[in-house]
Amino acid sequence: MLLPLLFLAATMPATIDDESKVPPYTLPDPLVDNAGNKVVDAKQWRESRRPEVMKLVEENIYGRTPDTRARQQAAVSEVVETDAQALGGKATRTQLKVWPIGKSGPAFDLLLYVPNGAKGPVPAFLGLNFGGNHTTVEDKAVLLPSTWVSKQWAAADGSNRATEKGRGTQASRWQVETLVARGFALATVYCGDFEPDFPEGWKQGFRAALSPEGANTAWKDGDWAGIGAWAWGLSRSLDALAKVPAVDAKRVAVIGHSRLGKASLWAGAQDERFALVISNESGCGGAALGKRIFGETVGVIAGAYPGRGFPHWFTARYSRFAEKEHLMPLDQHHLLALVAPRPLYVASAVEDRWADPKGEFLGALAADPVFRLLGQPGLGADVYPAVGQRVGKSIGYHVRAGKHDVTLEDWQAYLDFADRVMPAK
Repeated sequence: MLLPLLFLAATMPATIDDESKVPPYTLPDPLVDNAGNKVVDAKQWRESRRPEVMKLVEENIYGRTPDTRARQQAAVSEVVETDAQALGGKATRTQLKVWPIGKSGPAFDLLLYVPNGAKGPVPAFLGLNFGGNHTTVEDKAVLLPSTWVSKQWAAADGSNRATEKGRGTQASRWQVETLVARGFALATVYCGDFEPDFPEGWKQGFRAALSPEGANTAWKDGDWAGIGAWAWGLSRSLDALAKVPAVDAKRVAVIGHSRLGKASLWAGAQDERFALVISNESGCGGAALGKRIFGETVGVIAGAYPGRGFPHWFTARYSRFAEKEHLMPLDQHHLLALVAPRPLYVASAVEDRWADPKGEFLGALAADPVFRLLGQPGLGADVYPAVGQRVGKSIGYHVRAGKHDVTLEDWQAYLDFADRVMPAK
């Protein structure tokens, strides 16, 4: 039964930033199926309950991703630039132009660094970036995007076109030389190549290209939105990596920060080819429990208040739970459980209160029973760790000092975890 449509409220409720003020809440058990039966083994999860959980996430949060396999058969990748002496000779840089539904549709630019001297295909980290591939590394050869970019990276003339001023501005978030030194490739794509991040951005991206109605599409409850388009793009990026002999496509970790952490989780949930799924401070609508009502809430992020939120990220139904989170038939631990039995890492920052660090830990903890049912050790911890302490087994978690960001400390944790959970065969 659908909830009534939400009317825009004049004022936003006060933000809860104090654990003592978190209201009581009850989490639905991901191991109890829609008929009320307890899921008792891996077969029951795989064949019955997992499809139910997938449908819950689709219908209520991100929307249904269309089946594009027929269109993907026309995919084309072309190398547009390569340099075997990138990063001072430490890596080979390759820039690919990829048309994932054929040359009649849009394309995306994939930037790849592979460590030199490897004896065989190497594992990789794949993630979307916010401002263009050129922002992720101090490398003048990296091409600027031709698609819309936000004003912080755009030309001063208001054209929303990328300029040199953005080059390397996000390099600290990607740590490419650290990854290469540890034997990992890094692949990244600008999220705006799949869908520019503004309410009408879908008209310039793949949601319009894949719709029979194009930019005249009328989106409905349950249809996919921006996060769905970005997650779809991550899978198409993996398709392209799978054709690169230097990359071990069976050992690719998908990673994302903030809104793109939500996309990495949704991509990892849907596409079981990803060997490791990483959420870096994905917050509300990502790894953090929505029913906690701490920091950013469903109502805020889904656009229930004038001038706030990002309704274009989510399916329309999500906003109906604004200030009614108790009516949600799921919470974010259902999304995290869909990663099982593959390894999962969730990370937070202590000053990032808006993203609810403890709520992210509790989301991982609530997903733990599914991992254990599937024969994995899961989180292996039930106490919120100290700042800087890593915990976890097949689910990893840490909360570091500092603000909303991706730092070298985060990357060191991810690389150590990856060495353990997706080792070379």
